[in-house]
Amino acid sequence: MGRFESPPMTRAGHRRARWSPYAVLAGVIGAAGYVTMVDPNHPGHYPTCPFLAVTGYYCPGCGTLRMIHAIGHGHLTEAFGRNPLAFATLPFLAYLWVRWVSAARRGRPVRSRILHPAVIIGFTVVILVYWVVRNLPAGRALAP
Repeated sequence: MGRFESPPMTRAGHRRARWSPYAVLAGVIGAAGYVTMVDPNHPGHYPTCPFLAVTGYYCPGCGTLRMIHAIGHGHLTEAFGRNPLAFATLPFLAYLWVRWVSAARRGRPVRSRILHPAVIIGFTVVILVYWVVRNLPAGRALAP
């Protein structure tokens, strides 16, 4: 076995790898269900964003709980307004989850062009620009 090779997987390891995407989906559904039922628009249910509390500026994730709550109630336009970047990433996350399921069923690692380092670096730049712009007067529409 080479220096960077993974050890061979046991049967239990294959079983865990096969069911891992479904365990993650169950966690996401549970968390989204909770946020749908417990309104983040009412104070006292969730902690304040630490970055917002310390700096007074919105982070890239500010508004995501309210976005999930709006999606859970079928208010997609409101959800988009709460955090447009997070809302826009949902189809890509769903695509990656489907790829993960497909790879797990075949016992293979996930491979996708979306996971290419250049794409990841580009998305990181988009997040940083979004972070800055949503805190400028001209980017007020991006604020939650």
